[in-house]
Amino acid sequence: MRARGPSWRTNVARVTAKGIWKTYGDHVVLENVNLEVDHHEFVTIVGASGCGKTTFLKMLLGIEMPSRGKLLIDGQPFVAEPNADRGIVFQRYSLFPHLTVLQNVLLGLELQRSRLLGKLFGTTRRNAIAQADQLLESIGLASARDRYPAQLSGGMQQRLSIAQSVIRKPKILLLDEPFGALDPGITLDLHKLILDLWAANDMTIFMITHDIKESFQLGTRLLVFDKVRHDPQAPEAYGARVTYDLRLKRTAVPPEPSSSEAPQPRKLNVHAPVSG
Repeated sequence: MRARGPSWRTNVARVTAKGIWKTYGDHVVLENVNLEVDHHEFVTIVGASGCGKTTFLKMLLGIEMPSRGKLLIDGQPFVAEPNADRGIVFQRYSLFPHLTVLQNVLLGLELQRSRLLGKLFGTTRRNAIAQADQLLESIGLASARDRYPAQLSGGMQQRLSIAQSVIRKPKILLLDEPFGALDPGITLDLHKLILDLWAANDMTIFMITHDIKESFQLGTRLLVFDKVRHDPQAPEAYGARVTYDLRLKRTAVPPEPSSSEAPQPRKLNVHAPVSG
C-alpha cells in the first residue's frame, strides 16, 4: 500500500551530538558520541543489546538528557521534554484501547490545538477529522476507522501507531524496533509504508533495528554503536560510541542487497584519546 495524499512539508531538522556522555552513577552507557545528521536523512542504528541505542533515542526524544556534551537541533539545544517536533513508534503498540482508529489519530491534533480541554469543536474539529481521514486513507486504514485496536491485526495496529506519530508533522521520527514483532510479509509492507511517508515529508528518521538486512534496505545512513574499551574488573566503567558510520546508497524501492555493491564502512578513530 503506497502512502499517498498530501505532502506535509515541515521545517528542516539537523541534529548534532557533540561529545555526548550518558552515565547512571558509575555506570557509563555512552561515551564521547559525536555526530552530525542532516535533515531528511534516514538513519538506521544497530549494535549489541545494552550498548546505549535506546538511551540515545530517549535523548533525542527528550525524556533523557546527556550527562555531558551537547545535543542540538538546528543549532539549538533540545527541549528537555517530548514535544510535537519529535514522534516515536515503539515495537509494542502505544495505542489507546478505548478509542477507535480515527479517535486515536485525532487525539494528537486535539491535544495540540486544545491543550486545556483536549477537544475540538465546530469547523476546527471537522477540519481535523478530514486531516485524520486523509492520513488513514494514505496508510490503508480508511475502512477500519471505526474499529477499536483490539479488532485490528498486528500490522494494522503498527500502521495506526505510525499514523499517531506523523499526524502532528514532526521534524524527527524515532523508531525503536518498530517491526521486530511482525511477520516477514507484514514487515515488508510496513517498510514500503515508512519509506513512502519519509519520501513525502521532510522529516529526519532515526530507527533502531537488530536486523542488518533491514538497516541496509531502509537507511540512507547506518550507525553502529559498540564499546571499544573494556575492563573485565569493571564492565560498566566504559560506554559505547559510534564505531562505524556508513553512507548507504539505495533506490526509492528497497533493492535486494548485493554483496558486490555493499558500501565500504568508514571506521571511526575509536582508539583516539578520550578527553574528560
